[in-house]
Amino acid sequence: MPSASLSSQRASLRWLSNEYFEQNGDNIEILENPPSSLEFSRLVHISRPVVIKGEGAPMFANLTKLFLMKGLKVPASTLWSDEYLIDRMGARQISIAVTPNGLADAVTVGPDDQFFFVEPLLDKMTMAEFLSNISTNLMSNNEDICYLQSQNGNLYSGDDFAGQGIQSFSEFEPLRSDVPSEIAFCTEALGRSPDAVNLWIGDGRSVTSIHSDPYENIYTVLRGAKHFTLLPPTEGWCLNECRFPHASYQRCSKTGKLFVQPSEGVDNIRWSSVSSPHITGALPQEAHPIHITLGPGDTLYLPAGWWHHVRQLPGATTIALNWWYDMEMRGMSWVMLSFLRGINEVPFGNTDEDDEEVE
Repeated sequence: MPSASLSSQRASLRWLSNEYFEQNGDNIEILENPPSSLEFSRLVHISRPVVIKGEGAPMFANLTKLFLMKGLKVPASTLWSDEYLIDRMGARQISIAVTPNGLADAVTVGPDDQFFFVEPLLDKMTMAEFLSNISTNLMSNNEDICYLQSQNGNLYSGDDFAGQGIQSFSEFEPLRSDVPSEIAFCTEALGRSPDAVNLWIGDGRSVTSIHSDPYENIYTVLRGAKHFTLLPPTEGWCLNECRFPHASYQRCSKTGKLFVQPSEGVDNIRWSSVSSPHITGALPQEAHPIHITLGPGDTLYLPAGWWHHVRQLPGATTIALNWWYDMEMRGMSWVMLSFLRGINEVPFGNTDEDDEEVE
Protein backbone atom coordinates (compact mmCIF):
# COMPACT_ATOMS: atom_id res chain seq x y z
CA MET A 1 0.00 0.00 0.00
CA PRO A 2 1.46 3.42 -0.93
CA SER A 3 2.95 5.31 2.00
CA ALA A 4 0.99 8.46 1.07
CA SER A 5 -2.25 6.51 1.40
CA LEU A 6 -1.19 5.12 4.78
CA SER A 7 -0.23 8.57 5.96
CA SER A 8 -3.62 9.92 4.89
CA GLN A 9 -5.44 7.10 6.70
CA ARG A 10 -3.49 7.70 9.91
CA ALA A 11 -4.22 11.40 9.73
CA SER A 12 -7.92 10.66 9.27
CA LEU A 13 -7.98 8.31 12.26
CA ARG A 14 -6.24 10.88 14.43
CA TRP A 15 -8.70 13.54 13.33
CA LEU A 16 -11.67 11.28 14.10
CA SER A 17 -10.38 10.29 17.54
CA ASN A 18 -9.64 13.93 18.39
CA GLU A 19 -13.11 15.00 17.26
CA TYR A 20 -14.66 12.29 19.41
CA PHE A 21 -12.63 13.40 22.42
CA GLU A 22 -13.50 17.06 21.85
CA GLN A 23 -17.21 16.16 21.90
CA ASN A 24 -17.13 13.69 24.80
CA GLY A 25 -14.04 14.26 26.94
CA ASP A 26 -12.84 11.52 29.27
CA ASN A 27 -15.59 11.74 31.88
CA ILE A 28 -18.02 8.93 32.56
CA GLU A 29 -21.47 9.00 34.08
CA ILE A 30 -21.92 7.59 37.59
CA LEU A 31 -25.39 6.45 38.64
CA GLU A 32 -26.51 6.01 42.23
CA ASN A 33 -29.40 3.74 41.17
CA PRO A 34 -29.94 1.26 38.32
CA PRO A 35 -31.46 2.94 35.26
CA SER A 36 -34.92 2.23 33.94
CA SER A 37 -35.11 0.40 30.63
CA LEU A 38 -35.81 3.71 28.89
CA GLU A 39 -32.84 5.37 30.57
CA PHE A 40 -30.61 2.43 29.68
CA SER A 41 -31.69 2.51 26.03
CA ARG A 42 -30.52 6.14 25.94
CA LEU A 43 -27.18 5.14 27.48
CA VAL A 44 -26.73 2.45 24.83
CA HIS A 45 -27.50 5.02 22.14
CA ILE A 46 -24.79 7.34 23.54
CA SER A 47 -22.41 4.36 23.84
CA ARG A 48 -20.29 5.66 26.72
CA PRO A 49 -19.24 3.69 29.82
CA VAL A 50 -21.41 4.13 32.91
CA VAL A 51 -20.76 3.07 36.50
CA ILE A 52 -23.66 2.07 38.77
CA LYS A 53 -22.48 2.41 42.36
CA GLY A 54 -23.08 -0.39 44.83
CA GLU A 55 -24.63 -0.82 48.29
CA GLY A 56 -28.15 0.00 49.48
CA ALA A 57 -31.47 -1.58 50.47
CA PRO A 58 -33.38 -4.15 48.38
CA MET A 59 -36.09 -3.01 45.98
CA PHE A 60 -37.32 -6.43 44.91
CA ALA A 61 -37.16 -9.80 46.62
CA ASN A 62 -37.45 -11.84 43.40
CA LEU A 63 -34.08 -13.61 43.17
CA THR A 64 -34.11 -13.48 39.38
CA LYS A 65 -34.47 -9.69 39.38
CA LEU A 66 -32.87 -8.47 42.59
CA PHE A 67 -31.85 -4.83 42.61
CA LEU A 68 -30.79 -2.42 45.31
CA MET A 69 -32.03 1.14 45.68
CA LYS A 70 -28.39 2.15 45.33
CA GLY A 71 -26.65 -0.11 42.86
CA LEU A 72 -27.29 -3.48 41.31
CA LYS A 73 -26.81 -6.61 43.36
CA VAL A 74 -27.43 -10.31 43.10
CA PRO A 75 -27.84 -12.89 45.89
CA ALA A 76 -24.29 -14.10 45.22
CA SER A 77 -22.89 -10.84 46.57
CA THR A 78 -23.88 -11.75 50.13
CA LEU A 79 -23.68 -15.55 49.88
CA TRP A 80 -20.43 -16.31 48.12
CA SER A 81 -17.87 -16.80 50.83
CA ASP A 82 -15.13 -19.33 50.12
CA GLU A 83 -16.86 -21.78 52.44
CA TYR A 84 -20.20 -21.38 50.66
CA LEU A 85 -18.65 -21.85 47.19
CA ILE A 86 -16.76 -24.96 48.31
CA ASP A 87 -19.82 -26.46 49.97
CA ARG A 88 -22.13 -25.81 47.00
CA MET A 89 -19.69 -27.01 44.34
CA GLY A 90 -18.48 -30.08 46.25
CA ALA A 91 -16.43 -32.49 44.15
CA ARG A 92 -17.50 -31.04 40.76
CA GLN A 93 -14.59 -30.48 38.40
CA ILE A 94 -14.32 -26.98 36.93
CA SER A 95 -12.18 -25.57 34.11
CA ILE A 96 -9.37 -23.28 35.23
CA ALA A 97 -6.95 -21.29 33.06
CA VAL A 98 -3.33 -21.81 34.12
CA THR A 99 -0.37 -19.66 33.06
CA PRO A 100 3.10 -18.93 34.43
CA ASN A 101 2.65 -15.16 34.19
CA GLY A 102 -1.05 -14.39 34.72
CA LEU A 103 -1.52 -13.54 31.04
CA ALA A 104 -4.15 -15.81 29.53
CA ASP A 105 -5.09 -15.03 25.91
CA ALA A 106 -2.26 -12.55 25.50
CA VAL A 107 0.90 -11.85 23.51
CA THR A 108 3.90 -13.57 25.09
CA VAL A 109 7.46 -14.37 24.07
CA GLY A 110 7.85 -18.00 23.00
CA PRO A 111 10.39 -20.18 21.16
CA ASP A 112 13.23 -18.39 19.37
CA ASP A 113 12.26 -15.16 21.15
CA GLN A 114 9.27 -14.81 18.83
CA PHE A 115 6.00 -13.25 19.94
CA PHE A 116 2.94 -15.50 20.07
CA PHE A 117 -0.70 -15.06 20.99
CA VAL A 118 -0.81 -17.67 23.76
CA GLU A 119 -3.87 -19.34 25.22
CA PRO A 120 -3.73 -20.79 28.75
CA LEU A 121 -3.49 -24.40 29.76
CA LEU A 122 -6.94 -25.56 30.82
CA ASP A 123 -6.82 -27.65 33.96
CA LYS A 124 -9.59 -29.37 35.90
CA MET A 125 -9.92 -29.07 39.66
CA THR A 126 -12.53 -28.67 42.37
CA MET A 127 -13.56 -25.29 43.71
CA ALA A 128 -11.79 -26.13 46.98
CA GLU A 129 -8.55 -26.90 45.13
CA PHE A 130 -8.83 -23.76 43.04
CA LEU A 131 -9.48 -21.39 45.96
CA SER A 132 -6.73 -23.05 47.97
CA ASN A 133 -4.38 -22.58 45.01
CA ILE A 134 -5.16 -18.85 44.89
CA SER A 135 -4.81 -18.25 48.62
CA THR A 136 -1.65 -20.37 48.86
CA ASN A 137 -0.02 -18.82 45.80
CA LEU A 138 -0.51 -15.33 47.19
CA MET A 139 2.05 -16.24 49.86
CA SER A 140 4.33 -18.56 47.89
CA ASN A 141 6.49 -18.75 44.79
CA ASN A 142 4.28 -21.27 43.00
CA GLU A 143 4.78 -20.67 39.28
CA ASP A 144 1.24 -21.66 38.30
CA ILE A 145 -1.22 -18.75 38.24
CA CYS A 146 -4.83 -19.90 38.13
CA TYR A 147 -7.79 -17.88 36.87
CA LEU A 148 -11.42 -18.91 36.49
CA GLN A 149 -12.18 -17.23 33.17
CA SER A 150 -13.83 -19.89 31.01
CA GLN A 151 -16.25 -17.29 29.54
CA ASN A 152 -18.67 -18.11 26.70
CA GLY A 153 -21.57 -18.57 29.09
CA ASN A 154 -20.03 -20.60 31.90
CA LEU A 155 -23.13 -19.80 34.02
CA TYR A 156 -25.77 -19.28 31.32
CA SER A 157 -25.47 -19.42 27.55
CA GLY A 158 -27.72 -18.42 24.65
CA ASP A 159 -29.26 -21.90 24.70
CA ASP A 160 -30.91 -21.05 28.02
CA PHE A 161 -32.93 -18.34 26.28
CA ALA A 162 -33.82 -20.22 23.10
CA GLY A 163 -37.39 -20.74 24.31
CA GLN A 164 -37.27 -24.53 24.09
CA GLY A 165 -37.23 -25.13 27.84
CA ILE A 166 -33.82 -26.82 27.68
CA GLN A 167 -31.20 -25.74 30.21
CA SER A 168 -27.64 -25.65 28.92
CA PHE A 169 -24.86 -27.53 30.71
CA SER A 170 -22.90 -25.48 33.23
CA GLU A 171 -20.00 -26.55 35.40
CA PHE A 172 -21.41 -24.08 37.93
CA GLU A 173 -25.00 -25.33 37.98
CA PRO A 174 -25.12 -25.38 41.84
CA LEU A 175 -24.46 -21.61 41.81
CA ARG A 176 -27.04 -20.64 39.21
CA SER A 177 -29.79 -19.98 41.73
CA ASP A 178 -27.61 -17.19 43.18
CA VAL A 179 -27.24 -15.33 39.89
CA PRO A 180 -30.00 -13.80 37.74
CA SER A 181 -29.93 -15.13 34.20
CA GLU A 182 -30.60 -11.63 32.85
CA ILE A 183 -30.75 -8.00 33.91
CA ALA A 184 -34.32 -6.72 33.55
CA PHE A 185 -33.58 -3.16 32.40
CA CYS A 186 -31.06 -4.46 29.80
CA THR A 187 -33.31 -7.17 28.41
CA GLU A 188 -36.25 -4.79 28.08
CA ALA A 189 -34.20 -1.97 26.57
CA LEU A 190 -32.34 -4.16 24.09
CA GLY A 191 -35.25 -6.44 23.25
CA ARG A 192 -33.20 -9.59 23.75
CA SER A 193 -31.82 -11.90 26.43
CA PRO A 194 -28.10 -12.21 27.14
CA ASP A 195 -25.90 -14.26 24.85
CA ALA A 196 -23.76 -15.32 27.83
CA VAL A 197 -23.45 -14.89 31.59
CA ASN A 198 -19.97 -15.48 32.99
CA LEU A 199 -18.29 -16.00 36.35
CA TRP A 200 -14.74 -14.70 36.97
CA ILE A 201 -12.56 -15.56 39.98
CA GLY A 202 -8.87 -14.72 40.34
CA ASP A 203 -6.28 -12.69 42.20
CA GLY A 204 -4.07 -9.71 41.49
CA ARG A 205 -1.58 -11.69 39.39
CA SER A 206 -4.12 -12.39 36.61
CA VAL A 207 -4.48 -9.67 33.98
CA THR A 208 -6.82 -9.43 30.98
CA SER A 209 -4.96 -7.98 28.00
CA ILE A 210 -6.57 -5.10 26.14
CA HIS A 211 -9.22 -6.10 23.61
CA SER A 212 -12.75 -5.24 22.50
CA ASP A 213 -15.95 -7.31 22.26
CA PRO A 214 -19.08 -7.01 20.09
CA TYR A 215 -21.27 -7.09 23.22
CA GLU A 216 -23.12 -4.67 25.44
CA ASN A 217 -21.42 -5.68 28.68
CA ILE A 218 -22.82 -5.43 32.22
CA TYR A 219 -19.94 -6.18 34.62
CA THR A 220 -20.48 -6.47 38.39
CA VAL A 221 -17.83 -6.98 41.06
CA LEU A 222 -18.94 -9.11 44.02
CA ARG A 223 -15.70 -9.22 45.99
CA GLY A 224 -12.31 -7.52 45.69
CA ALA A 225 -11.74 -4.88 43.04
CA LYS A 226 -11.20 -4.57 39.28
CA HIS A 227 -9.11 -1.84 37.67
CA PHE A 228 -10.23 -1.04 34.10
CA THR A 229 -8.33 0.95 31.50
CA LEU A 230 -10.76 1.92 28.74
CA LEU A 231 -10.36 3.39 25.26
CA PRO A 232 -13.19 4.31 22.86
CA PRO A 233 -13.43 2.51 19.51
CA THR A 234 -12.04 5.65 17.84
CA GLU A 235 -8.69 5.09 19.56
CA GLY A 236 -8.08 1.52 18.47
CA TRP A 237 -5.31 2.82 16.21
CA CYS A 238 -3.33 3.64 19.39
CA LEU A 239 -3.02 -0.04 20.29
CA ASN A 240 -0.67 -1.13 17.50
CA GLU A 241 -2.52 -4.29 16.54
CA CYS A 242 -0.39 -6.93 14.84
CA ARG A 243 -0.80 -10.50 13.62
CA PHE A 244 0.78 -13.09 15.88
CA PRO A 245 1.20 -16.84 15.46
CA HIS A 246 -1.05 -18.87 17.75
CA ALA A 247 0.26 -20.98 20.62
CA SER A 248 -0.88 -22.45 23.93
CA TYR A 249 0.70 -23.34 27.23
CA GLN A 250 1.51 -27.00 27.77
CA ARG A 251 3.01 -28.73 30.78
CA CYS A 252 6.36 -30.50 30.52
CA SER A 253 5.98 -34.12 31.60
CA LYS A 254 9.48 -34.14 33.11
CA THR A 255 9.71 -30.83 34.97
CA GLY A 256 6.04 -30.00 35.41
CA LYS A 257 6.72 -26.46 34.19
CA LEU A 258 4.60 -24.67 31.61
CA PHE A 259 6.02 -23.85 28.21
CA VAL A 260 4.77 -22.15 25.03
CA GLN A 261 3.79 -24.67 22.34
CA PRO A 262 3.25 -23.13 18.86
CA SER A 263 0.09 -24.34 17.13
CA GLU A 264 -0.08 -25.94 13.71
CA GLY A 265 -2.70 -25.13 11.12
CA VAL A 266 -4.09 -22.15 13.06
CA ASP A 267 -4.42 -18.70 11.50
CA ASN A 268 -2.51 -15.79 12.93
CA ILE A 269 -4.36 -13.87 15.65
CA ARG A 270 -4.92 -10.14 15.42
CA TRP A 271 -4.11 -8.60 18.81
CA SER A 272 -2.77 -5.45 20.43
CA SER A 273 0.97 -5.35 21.04
CA VAL A 274 0.50 -2.86 23.92
CA SER A 275 0.76 -5.04 27.02
CA SER A 276 0.33 -2.43 29.78
CA PRO A 277 -1.85 0.46 28.56
CA HIS A 278 -2.42 1.61 32.15
CA ILE A 279 1.22 2.65 32.48
CA THR A 280 2.08 6.25 31.64
CA GLY A 281 3.80 6.48 28.27
CA ALA A 282 2.59 3.10 26.97
CA LEU A 283 0.13 4.76 24.58
CA PRO A 284 0.59 7.59 22.07
CA GLN A 285 0.11 11.04 23.55
CA GLU A 286 -3.05 11.43 21.44
CA ALA A 287 -4.73 8.59 23.38
CA HIS A 288 -7.17 9.41 26.18
CA PRO A 289 -7.44 6.31 28.41
CA ILE A 290 -10.14 6.25 31.07
CA HIS A 291 -9.25 4.55 34.35
CA ILE A 292 -12.04 3.06 36.46
CA THR A 293 -11.91 0.99 39.64
CA LEU A 294 -14.93 -1.11 40.61
CA GLY A 295 -15.34 -2.22 44.20
CA PRO A 296 -17.79 -4.71 45.73
CA GLY A 297 -21.30 -4.05 44.42
CA ASP A 298 -20.19 -1.68 41.66
CA THR A 299 -21.35 -2.31 38.11
CA LEU A 300 -19.87 -1.10 34.83
CA TYR A 301 -21.84 -0.75 31.63
CA LEU A 302 -19.20 -1.22 28.92
CA PRO A 303 -20.56 -0.48 25.44
CA ALA A 304 -19.84 -2.74 22.50
CA GLY A 305 -16.54 -2.05 20.77
CA TRP A 306 -14.85 -0.29 23.69
CA TRP A 307 -11.29 -1.43 24.35
CA HIS A 308 -10.62 -2.64 27.88
CA HIS A 309 -7.65 -3.85 29.91
CA VAL A 310 -8.47 -5.34 33.33
CA ARG A 311 -6.36 -5.81 36.45
CA GLN A 312 -7.44 -7.08 39.86
CA LEU A 313 -6.87 -6.09 43.47
CA PRO A 314 -3.44 -7.39 44.57
CA GLY A 315 -3.26 -9.74 47.52
CA ALA A 316 -6.92 -10.76 47.50
CA THR A 317 -9.46 -12.94 45.70
CA THR A 318 -11.68 -11.02 43.28
CA ILE A 319 -15.04 -12.39 42.13
CA ALA A 320 -17.10 -10.83 39.35
CA LEU A 321 -20.02 -11.57 37.06
CA ASN A 322 -20.85 -10.23 33.64
CA TRP A 323 -23.80 -10.35 31.26
CA TRP A 324 -23.01 -10.15 27.53
CA TYR A 325 -25.83 -8.89 25.31
CA ASP A 326 -25.35 -9.04 21.54
CA MET A 327 -25.02 -5.58 20.07
CA GLU A 328 -27.52 -4.34 17.49
CA MET A 329 -26.18 -5.17 14.04
CA ARG A 330 -28.67 -2.98 12.21
CA GLY A 331 -27.94 0.67 11.64
CA MET A 332 -24.44 2.20 11.67
CA SER A 333 -22.86 0.92 14.91
CA TRP A 334 -21.50 -2.39 13.64
CA VAL A 335 -20.52 -0.88 10.31
CA MET A 336 -18.58 1.89 12.05
CA LEU A 337 -16.79 -0.51 14.42
CA SER A 338 -15.80 -2.70 11.47
CA PHE A 339 -14.59 0.34 9.55
CA LEU A 340 -12.46 1.61 12.43
CA ARG A 341 -10.66 -1.71 12.67
CA GLY A 342 -10.62 -2.49 8.95
CA ILE A 343 -8.99 0.75 7.89
CA ASN A 344 -5.84 -0.01 9.86
CA GLU A 345 -3.01 -1.97 8.27
CA VAL A 346 -2.22 -4.93 10.53
CA PRO A 347 1.43 -5.98 10.18
CA PHE A 348 2.99 -9.19 11.41
CA GLY A 349 4.12 -9.10 15.02
CA ASN A 350 7.45 -10.73 14.20
CA THR A 351 9.57 -9.02 11.58
CA ASP A 352 10.88 -12.23 10.00
CA GLU A 353 7.47 -13.77 9.28
CA ASP A 354 6.56 -14.71 5.74
CA ASP A 355 4.68 -11.81 4.16
CA GLU A 356 2.57 -14.27 2.23
CA GLU A 357 1.16 -15.95 5.32
CA VAL A 358 -2.61 -15.76 5.53
CA GLU A 359 -4.21 -14.18 8.62
